[in-house]
Amino acid sequence: MGTPALWVGFNLCVLLILAIDLGLFNRKAHAITLREAAIWSAVWVTLSLSFNVWIFLAHGRQPGVEFLTAYLIEQSLSMDNIFVFLLIFRAFGVEPRFQHRVLFWGVLGAIVLRGTMIGLGTVLIQRFEWVLYLFGVFLLYVGAHMLIRGHEDFHPERNPLLRWARRIFPMAQTTQDEHFFVSERGRWAITPLFLTLLVVESSDVIFALDSIPAVFGITRQPFLVYTSNICAILGLRSFYFLLSGSLSMFRY
Repeated sequence: MGTPALWVGFNLCVLLILAIDLGLFNRKAHAITLREAAIWSAVWVTLSLSFNVWIFLAHGRQPGVEFLTAYLIEQSLSMDNIFVFLLIFRAFGVEPRFQHRVLFWGVLGAIVLRGTMIGLGTVLIQRFEWVLYLFGVFLLYVGAHMLIRGHEDFHPERNPLLRWARRIFPMAQTTQDEHFFVSERGRWAITPLFLTLLVVESSDVIFALDSIPAVFGITRQPFLVYTSNICAILGLRSFYFLLSGSLSMFRY
């Protein structure tokens, strides 16, 4: 698996669907309703499982089972992300109508970053197969650390990347709706929305440090590792809006 045509075709399909999502259905900034989030969640899951059926039919049972297992593991490990997104948006006071835009560009960034990490992981495993044992030890360490110490309070405003960006780039004096960059007094400045995007991206990288090694434990096929990761994170935006839209139903 993983011919150049498959890689190009898959990425073009992803970009086309995202373009339709942003250019047609979410062209204007608006708060995503619970019904809208439920429909899009069903769409992303259906597309992912349809791709899985194609793998079964075109490449056989083993690759099909590996993709499905990797997709389910990646999807379950990514559930933490949506709670972190909620904390990030609350910490930065991002209006609901702008949250979809941040997550849209966050997904594009995650595709590039995760693709790079998967590529590096593939090269390491091909040259040094014993690296898989290091991945396993790392996952055991992370699990033991969470079991013993539990979850610490999350403070997105303390993100080192955020502090670096504030020192390097000039900050806009006023909030400019959905823009990440604005021109003020003849120079470009970043907005709070851009800082939010930086924290979202860096948080996804941290989560990928354990989810990607876990998927490599399921399959050695780079194409299956990559596609299962991408299919899982594409649905995260809709799952997030499902969560944020149903918070009133939770007592705690």
